[in-house]
Amino acid sequence: MKRHDQRQTKRGFDSLRRFAPMTATRSRFLTLSALAALGVLIWLVFGQTLRHDFVNYDDKTYVYGNSLTRAGLSWHGIGRAFVDTQTDNWHPLTLISHILDCELFDLKPGLHHLTNVLLHTIAALSLFLFLRNVTTRFWSSAFVAVLFAVHPLHVESVAWIAERKDVLSAVFFFLTLIAYSHYVLAPSFRRYLPMSILFGLGLMSKPMLVTTPVVLLLLDYWPFRRLRDAKSFWRLVIEKIPLLGLSLVSSIVTLSLQLHSPALVGQLPFAWRVQNAVVSAVCYILQTFWPVNLAVFYPHPDDRLSVWQVVLAAAFLIAVTWTAFAARKTRPYLVVGWLWYLIMLLPVIGIIEVGLQGHADRYTYLPTVGLYIGPTWFIVDLSTSLSHRRKILTATAALVVIVLSFDAWKQTTYWRNSETLWVHALAVTSENEVANTNLGMVLSDRGQFDDGLSHLRTALAIRSRSHHRYYDLRVAIILDDIGEVLFRKGQLDEAISYFRQSLELKPEYPYSRYNLGTTLFRKGDVDGAIAEWQKVLSVQRGDPETLTNVANAFVLKGAVREGVEHYEKALDSDPENARALNNLAWILSTAPDESVRDGIKAVALAKKATRISNNDPLFIRTLAAAYAEAGQFDAAVESGSRASEKADAENQHDLALQIQDETNLYRQHLPLRDPSLTTTPGTLRRPDSSLMSGFADQIYDSPFSRIHSAA
Repeated sequence: MKRHDQRQTKRGFDSLRRFAPMTATRSRFLTLSALAALGVLIWLVFGQTLRHDFVNYDDKTYVYGNSLTRAGLSWHGIGRAFVDTQTDNWHPLTLISHILDCELFDLKPGLHHLTNVLLHTIAALSLFLFLRNVTTRFWSSAFVAVLFAVHPLHVESVAWIAERKDVLSAVFFFLTLIAYSHYVLAPSFRRYLPMSILFGLGLMSKPMLVTTPVVLLLLDYWPFRRLRDAKSFWRLVIEKIPLLGLSLVSSIVTLSLQLHSPALVGQLPFAWRVQNAVVSAVCYILQTFWPVNLAVFYPHPDDRLSVWQVVLAAAFLIAVTWTAFAARKTRPYLVVGWLWYLIMLLPVIGIIEVGLQGHADRYTYLPTVGLYIGPTWFIVDLSTSLSHRRKILTATAALVVIVLSFDAWKQTTYWRNSETLWVHALAVTSENEVANTNLGMVLSDRGQFDDGLSHLRTALAIRSRSHHRYYDLRVAIILDDIGEVLFRKGQLDEAISYFRQSLELKPEYPYSRYNLGTTLFRKGDVDGAIAEWQKVLSVQRGDPETLTNVANAFVLKGAVREGVEHYEKALDSDPENARALNNLAWILSTAPDESVRDGIKAVALAKKATRISNNDPLFIRTLAAAYAEAGQFDAAVESGSRASEKADAENQHDLALQIQDETNLYRQHLPLRDPSLTTTPGTLRRPDSSLMSGFADQIYDSPFSRIHSAA
């Protein structure tokens, strides 16, 4: 930057100081007080989440059902986070944060919530410091930070563990803005590089930050006042090219993952998407100023929006845009705040449809900061002509903060668990098939199968009213869910019927085919199950869960070596797959065929499986058998005793007695042999062993079931 431009920028900063003259000591005291008060307020609202549970909407995908994150911290896991496709998004830093949480806190949901609240607190404090530093309007900056901290629209981003990507990306976004403000004061590569790194980390937390370079251009206009003419505009655009390059790469990777996901519903007609985007942009503004009837999921209106709704919404957006531009010379913060909102909202406004939602609270987390800035600065400016303005503004601001804080606290209570979340969603929305589906699965998980089926059939009726091909996959998913509940209820023939109906709608849908294979397996049709699972593998090549199931089936048929081969393939795809680790370790420990056994390898596999499974008694039992095969009988006795005690504590008394018998063998320095593993190939037996105890239930517990990603 030329020296003249540097002087201009410095004058732009200095000209703002007239709004809040104060001594350095008083400024530091007020700043620390504001930071402390902001932190306390956040914890008053969100501290309750430390007692909340996981929810059955993406938390399984990201945390408790994700073998990568559950395995804890390792260099291998960190590397896999950069190439993981299970979440249909590219945000490796978010996955690493979940991995770290699992390493530190295991699967204690309250402590995972704690991390979200801490990150949200850091984000709010960073926003305040940024605004205070670049505008020197202390109280205006504090008020905007409070709105960001406790607005009910932001509850979803904080109280939902799976939305870690929101709070984590917000931290890096505001740190990027702070770093950029330092760069603006004295442009240099030394200051540009940290800002770029922070932006890159933000993109690796959530790709929604792709519009950040444009936001920086807005800040160049106000408050930095670097954008004065066409020449300066193009110079500033060129300055942002490296950042735009990072945004482009992130966008390409993310879109590629999302558009090739097997669970992608598809794209609604373009006209529907545009109409919904226009109305949603206005809906978010209304919810910002009147945050009532908020829900985790809002159904898409499809083609049900009236022409007058779309026209009125478009007219409103145009009118506000024109007004903001008209006032740009005297009130530059209005156009900056307004464009901040529109531009940051653009990636998630629904033009490119990902998911079933019409709109979502989480999408407002960063965009609405622009809506807070513009009106706040405008009201403060207007109030300079009013007498007693400080008392009026203080009283009004305090009332707003109290009302929003209570509303946010109340909204947070609905996130206590899956049932409270979906019951509330059904109470404040209509025709909500996603809420019915997820509540149905919650009730089914609790054993209330009939109640669960009732909600699922309601969801199917809602979704079946639309005959648009866009919803074929969604209907297939709800037939699949009904089939799963019927399976768990023991009505296998009815379950098979629903899985086949799902496949008639979407033959390439792997989840229904996977579950069909599982149901056939439970009925004893092992060959039929293998055939279905092989078809899954033709779509989901190398899927570790399916490979593990195929391996289990081959072992049941007596083809132990083929089973071992498929377990190893599963572990090549997912080295943290606990079922494959455990089952392979059992075979290597207990197979009567000496050429199959490998005690040293079995110990390594069983140790890893036990750690990943959080010391499941069945897995500790396998570890005991592995120690015995390796000749480490003292360790085998210790592990066997521990497995028996844990099984007994979990009311698995038959299993505890069986493990005690096996442990007595180890005391005699005898390894365990599983006679079922000598079955003649082609002859199916139902053996009694660690590998097969509760076997059909075990193989049915897979990530293909009950995943409905929120996007």
